[in-house]
Amino acid sequence: MNDQPSNWVRTDPGVPVIRNVNWGGLKTLYVKEVRRFFKVQLQTIWAPAITTLLFLVIFTVALGRTGREVMGVPFADFLAPGLIIMGMIQNAFANSSFSLLVGKIQGNIVDYLMPPLSVGELIAGLIGASVTRALLVGIAVWLAMLLWPDVHVAIRHGWAIAWFGIMGSMMLGFMGLLTSIWAEKFDHAAAVTNFVVAPLSLLSGTFYSIDTLSPLFRAVSHANPFFFIISGFRYGFLGVSDSPILFGAALLLVINIGLCLLCYALLRAGWKLKN
Repeated sequence: MNDQPSNWVRTDPGVPVIRNVNWGGLKTLYVKEVRRFFKVQLQTIWAPAITTLLFLVIFTVALGRTGREVMGVPFADFLAPGLIIMGMIQNAFANSSFSLLVGKIQGNIVDYLMPPLSVGELIAGLIGASVTRALLVGIAVWLAMLLWPDVHVAIRHGWAIAWFGIMGSMMLGFMGLLTSIWAEKFDHAAAVTNFVVAPLSLLSGTFYSIDTLSPLFRAVSHANPFFFIISGFRYGFLGVSDSPILFGAALLLVINIGLCLLCYALLRAGWKLKN
């Protein structure tokens, strides 16, 4: 028997060994989440991209062949950026709303709660994977639209595309994370998708300019944060917008900070996760 203390014990009980950011654990969680959706990339990346392209085909055939213009540009050029960002944010929500929910349903939520990861690191890993999926979907759709006849998606303001693309994906990522914390079964997540995310996406000015709406519905559109995502992202391609760009950029930052703090508080308290 060796009475000497073990060399593996380097701190007193209860004293954290990892005092700063657990970069190794954060990377592991992020890679795990990315591999999870990438293993079924036909469903998580290419299927949403094809669905988005079908929207483009249907609306351009129905409305874009008559020389119609919106905000001074051909309808197809107006429509394309909105479809790209709409596909991105919907997939960001789908990704983050799945992880914790499936863990609760399958009974392996402990795999997320027990590793030596702080609440902030857990949020960063899950949201980072959601944004990654959104960017992959967006790039896939954009590359396909580059080859599409009579559709022009040349980049004019790269900073606007990057900012509104990332901020919009993060916002839906946080909303998906909140949904996965609250939901107890897949029906709950589907209800949020069908009755919250989908309507707000479709009524955000993706297919029309709010300048053509009545003052009442224009005011309702301005109360929809999805509208600022769509409009700001479209500005990056067209150089024109139907909303104040800097106001929309600041608004999304404030919303993301608020949603992040809410996610942090709920995860720290273990609401509906540790019961």
